[in-house]
Amino acid sequence: MTEFNRKAGVIWTGDLKDGSGLISTESQALFEVPYSFQTRFDNETGTNPEELIAAAYAACFSMALANTLKANGFNPRKTDTNATCTIASKDGGFEISGIQLHVRAEVPDIDEATFQKLTMEAKNTCPVSNILREGLNVDITSTLDYT
Repeated sequence: MTEFNRKAGVIWTGDLKDGSGLISTESQALFEVPYSFQTRFDNETGTNPEELIAAAYAACFSMALANTLKANGFNPRKTDTNATCTIASKDGGFEISGIQLHVRAEVPDIDEATFQKLTMEAKNTCPVSNILREGLNVDITSTLDYT
């Protein structure tokens, strides 16, 4: 089996509410991207862990769906996946309470029922879906784009 290690790191200074951090990835696709309590809970400019989880899930799911469609004889032209990762207060702290995906796809020569079936199959083969599945409400809606 082939293994790949993907790395990211964070430098955080200060306490939770007044501190700030910088996120970088080994590939430098993200390099010293700022994040803080304010970017997480007050919508200031910068990123946050939930946004990064949503981005990772949307990216992975689009790839898994394209692969599932191709493996079943379809040639997807485009998938457009949006993810929403929800963080909520719980017991004096916070928890990620759910994630929702909305997928639109342009796939020639596929019917709606087959598309829905293959979308759910992609959910089961997506590596990010697999790590999020335990104890998290994952909701997927999908739309076949006929244009």
